[in-house]
Amino acid sequence: MSRGNKTNKLKMEFSKKILLTAFIVAIIVLILSFILMYVIRDLSPLSYIITGIMTVITTATSFYFWKAKNENMAKNKYYKEDVEE
Repeated sequence: MSRGNKTNKLKMEFSKKILLTAFIVAIIVLILSFILMYVIRDLSPLSYIITGIMTVITTATSFYFWKAKNENMAKNKYYKEDVEE
């Protein structure tokens, strides 16, 4: 077994890293915000936190889907040309 296979299994696409990082950061911020709101007994920051977290997650997810769409369109165009010939 070559060493190249082992490193290929551990690689993750950069866009997936962005998406994963956005979700992890959003979850951490949400948990820390809940803890802080429980300690100070004030729920008013919740509306801003939820809006901000959803904006980050929506942006990261939209970027990922846009990138995947463009990659799939390129693949489909390649396969369509290959079938027609």
